Amino acid sequence: MSLKQDRTTAGNRAGRWSGRVATALVGAAAATFALAGPAGAAPLWPGGPEVPGIESLVLGSGSRLPVEPAAPVAPFSAPSVNPANGETVGVAQPIIIRFDEAIGDRAAAERAISITTTPAVGGHFYWASDRQVRWRPFDFWPAHTQVTVAAGDTRSSFTIGDAQITVADDNTKTITVTRNGEVVRTMPTSFGKPGHETPNGTYIVGERFRDMYMDSSTYGVPVDSPEGYRTYVEYATRISNSGIFVHAAPWSEWAQGNTNTSHGCLNVSTEDGKWFFENAQKGDPVIVQNTGGGVLNGWDGLGDWNL
Repeated sequence: MSLKQDRTTAGNRAGRWSGRVATALVGAAAATFALAGPAGAAPLWPGGPEVPGIESLVLGSGSRLPVEPAAPVAPFSAPSVNPANGETVGVAQPIIIRFDEAIGDRAAAERAISITTTPAVGGHFYWASDRQVRWRPFDFWPAHTQVTVAAGDTRSSFTIGDAQITVADDNTKTITVTRNGEVVRTMPTSFGKPGHETPNGTYIVGERFRDMYMDSSTYGVPVDSPEGYRTYVEYATRISNSGIFVHAAPWSEWAQGNTNTSHGCLNVSTEDGKWFFENAQKGDPVIVQNTGGGVLNGWDGLGDWNL
């Protein structure tokens, strides 16, 4: 189902129908007056000269035409909406709405947001803060769903792409990628080593970097400490805001498929890293399972499916 579906109201249909009836009745009344003769003739309608209102003729005595309910007033200025208008995203992508002001009445804000989908998809709101609300379907989006979000003066229409789902299993130390139900790539991998185990859970593909430096000091571990590092990597695809990537790691190809050696990332060969970089899209799910690393925080920013 979609939230607050646009609809043609019964009142609009009744209005068009009653307009046609009114035209016919006015014509009939005019003809009757033409035949009535002098002004002192008997009134056209028994009990008085007034022509009855069209409501009573169409709906009967005491009835009222349906009234269109007033549209909810948005208690916010134009927010930003992610995904942006025209984007194509993966089946795990949440809708993220960021406001310029703190929202005091969350229920009123939700009522002022319309999410329309084809086909119909059920889902729910959840708040990350007073300035950010998210919405996601109860299950992954169906492939190729069309989605339109209207939030106050902001509108975004985007498309769900192919159902590309990646499963990384620490039991086999293998990454398997399916697209619309068919296996399209299998890659040996190395997960986080003891003490740096990769968390389990459903991740969401975020930004991608052709190359970058990974620096342990960004999460509080000095580069010159025993577990510190500053490493140049290629074909890095982010799957968590806490710093977990699928990336090329030619230095660990010996371990990929048999031994965990990373600081939490999914290490793959340069060939596999390039393939994933080029084929993964924003919003694709990456499901990590059977590790000893607990579960990815649902409020990571790319961990919505773990809430």
